[in-house]
Amino acid sequence: MNDYKLYEENLKKNNKRNEKFLEMFESWLNEKNLTEKTIRNHIANINLYINDYLSYYEVTKMEDGVFMAYDFLDDWFIRKCLWSSESSIKEMAASIKKFYQCMSEFNIIKTEDYKLLCQEIKDNINNFIASLREYEQEDEDWF
Repeated sequence: MNDYKLYEENLKKNNKRNEKFLEMFESWLNEKNLTEKTIRNHIANINLYINDYLSYYEVTKMEDGVFMAYDFLDDWFIRKCLWSSESSIKEMAASIKKFYQCMSEFNIIKTEDYKLLCQEIKDNINNFIASLREYEQEDEDWF
């Protein structure tokens, strides 16, 4: 089997596996009495994170994504998502934190890993926004 076919097969399996995590997350959000719009936004954000970003370079399990949020928020999201803005970075960061809180409560990831993720986002949110500004400036300088 060639590398691309193997990647496609692994991607399909991983996306199928992620469906149950997205369903768990949606149920968990519903229990928090959030609005339907807020729930849809969180689900869309996490779908992008676990099904697109975590499989962009190689297929990566959702559990390992708890250690990859920095690179996503500081670089990939800014470069690949044309709608990225200060508010969308903050919304995405909030969605990632909520998702991994849910996964922690279901003992799918370690609570310590979830806490480290939250601290990393808190410590670096201004850096993510600064990276966005730099990217926007580079884009303006190009023209």
